[in-house]
Parts: sequence; C-alpha cells; structure tokens
Amino acid sequence: MQNQEEQTAIKDIVQDLLDEAKKQGASAAEAGLSQENGLSVSVRLGDVETIEHHCSQGLGVTVYFGQRKGSASTTDLSPASIKETVSAACSIARYTSEDEFSGLPDKELLATEFPDLDLNHPWHLGTDKAIELALECEEAARTFHAEITNSEGASINTHQGNHVMGNSLGFLHGYTTTRHSLSCSVLAQRGDSMQRDYWYSVARNAVNLEAPKEIGKKAAERVLRRLEGRSLSTRQCPVLYSAEIASGLLASFIGAISGGNLYRKSSFLLDALDTQVFPEFIRISEQPHLKGALGSAAYDGEGIATKARDIVSDGILRSYVLSTYSARKLGLQSTGNAGGVRNLSISTGNLDLKGMLKQLDTGLLVTELMGQGVNILTGDYSRGAAGFWVENGEIQYPVEEITIAGNLKDMLKNIIAVGNDIDYRGNVRTGSILVERMSIAGE
Repeated sequence: MQNQEEQTAIKDIVQDLLDEAKKQGASAAEAGLSQENGLSVSVRLGDVETIEHHCSQGLGVTVYFGQRKGSASTTDLSPASIKETVSAACSIARYTSEDEFSGLPDKELLATEFPDLDLNHPWHLGTDKAIELALECEEAARTFHAEITNSEGASINTHQGNHVMGNSLGFLHGYTTTRHSLSCSVLAQRGDSMQRDYWYSVARNAVNLEAPKEIGKKAAERVLRRLEGRSLSTRQCPVLYSAEIASGLLASFIGAISGGNLYRKSSFLLDALDTQVFPEFIRISEQPHLKGALGSAAYDGEGIATKARDIVSDGILRSYVLSTYSARKLGLQSTGNAGGVRNLSISTGNLDLKGMLKQLDTGLLVTELMGQGVNILTGDYSRGAAGFWVENGEIQYPVEEITIAGNLKDMLKNIIAVGNDIDYRGNVRTGSILVERMSIAGE
C-alpha cells in the first residue's frame, strides 16, 4: 500500500511538471522522476569499514518547441523548483537549432499494458544483520586456506527505487524495483606469487542470493587457483571465454548494432542487417518480460512497449537496437531499446564448463579481461587477459600477463559452441563461449 501511495504522489509531480511545460509554451514534453533508498555495509579484516544509508531523488524534464529541444533536472521537488526547472529547459530549447529527427516517440508504440514482472522484493535488513552477513562472508573466505593472506573486504547492499515517467502524449506510468547484492574479495600469496579474486551474488529478491559462506568460499577458491601464474609464448589457439566474462563479447556485438554507432557510421557491422554474422546455430534474443529478472521492464526509457524478439536467428542479424532518435536518423522504427537491451540471451548447447573444456581440448580458458581494447568501428579486438592453459581438456596451470587479439567480425563468425553454464547475474545471459582461434601475445 505504501508503494502505491508513493507511486501516486510521484505521478502527480510528473503530471504537474508536464502541465507546467505546456503553460510555458512547449509543444511537447517528457519527464522522469526517481526516488531511491538503500543500505550499504562493508567490512574488512573482521571490522566494520563503512555503513551508508542512501536516500536520493531526481527529476528530469525534456521540452520541445517544434523540433528544438531543451533539458533540465533538479533534486528539489517543490512547486517553485519544478517551475524553475521547466523554465530552464524551455530557455535552452528556444536557443537550440532545429533537429528534424527530434521529438517524442510515435504514440502508437507507447506501452498500454503493464504486466507484473515481479521486480519489487524489499529486504527489511537492519544494520546489525547486514554487518553479521558481511562478516560471515569474509570470514568464510579468510579462513578457507592458510594462503589467504589479506582481504579487500565484503560488502552487502540493498536498494529500492520508485520510478515514474510520463509525456505529453498521455503516457504516465511508474514501477518499483529492488536489487540486493553480496560480494567478497580476498588476496592469496604463495612464495613470490600474489593474486586477488572475488565472487558476488545479486538478485531482485534476497532469498535468491547465494549464502554468505558460499560466496566467501568461491572467492577463496578462485584466488587460490590463480597462484603461480605463468605467461605464454606468442601463438594462435582456441579461446574459451568463461561465462562471467563472455557477456562482454555480446555487449560489443550489441554496441555495433546500436543506432548511435550505425547512424554515425562507426560500426564494423554497418549495413549488416539480414546477413550472416554468427554461425547458423546461434540465436540471440531479448526477453524483457521475464519475471524477477534484472533487466526486465514493460517499456523502454521513452515509454515504448518492450517485447520479446530475436535479434539474431540462424546466425543472421534480424534487427538493430534502436531508440526513437536513432531509428529516425536511419529511416527505421524504434525497436524499444532506449536505455539498451533487456535480458539478452544466447542459445546454449548441452555442455557444462567441464564439457566445454573437453571441446576446447588444447587452448586458453580466459577468466579475466583488462583494458578497453575494442574498436567498434573496425572490429579490432585486443585485451589484456588472465586465465588457464588447457591441454587434453584439463586445466594445466594459471596464465597471466598475456594479450588476446582478433577481429570481432571473425570472432563472432567463428564461435564453435556456447555452454549451458549460464551466468544469470546481469542483463546479458550467456554460458561460456568457445572461439575457434585467436592470437595470443605473451613472452
């Protein structure tokens, strides 16, 4: 009931703002308001480091005078502040140049149905209990093995937010979301070799978080297996991306088919629609209405209805990722992706990580990437990496201080398999991904 009352109050503020924009002469307007609160606790070496209670709010408005646009924002929700914020946006719009592609989305694309996506699960977590859980997590990691020598700490976060958006086309809707997480990071040393690693769990509903002891144990196991890492000689070989970093490959692909890069002609997949960009067995879909998922939403950042769809099927690029503005620049229609994709999923095979290692046979398992060496314009890819050298399907030793390189266009087409060891902790859901061949620069 309290959430409903808060939503009603926020909607009234957004509607007042839209009405004020009309009074000040705007031909169209859109606005969004968020109110968020939460608790964050961090501990290190058995002591409490920080306790933070979060409470914030923000209101943003965009107005249009024909096809001239102005935006302003505020954290003060008083009537006087709302009037001043609208006035500031209108002043900006009056002095900007016209853009034939600007404006509100097409009314017929706006969401009219709002299914319950099960996104709101408050966690009534007191400070003392939060400290207890964080300490339990860190203790499990620190006491796991004598070679765990130090800790970067454990952190627990709980967050709830109310979000409302509306526009002068009559769209006005809001929803409440929660997000909870627990993480731990520790250091290990063996002789002169020292490493750090971590693990975390995140969910809309706290009951779906991994147990604190399990998170600490995984962080410890991960750091221990990295000790005494070696470099590799320069070579070419198959590369298996572990599930937790394989999402980065798909994120680079989405960047290349996103409207901004396409209309600026800065993508290696320019004019690739309806062409083969992956092997035939690959399907990549967007599933924005999954109940309780981290990326679920009934509408995008402009109020356009989201829907389940295939972006890639049979390895062929079927659709771009477009907002209203980028779609108009390209002479196309919005795909409901203002703010990005939601619950992106790739088809998986029948192999778990152990089976994927067997298919890799001899090559590199990558578990960590460093640097930003991805050129979306050319597809050139070069990242610092760490992981494990594999022979005959078995991990032989940890690897560090190497660089892996290739071209994304070739890498995507040369995916051999996708594992069923799916990482559900983010907006991109994928298992481990095996690429047929990449270059490795080492010693």
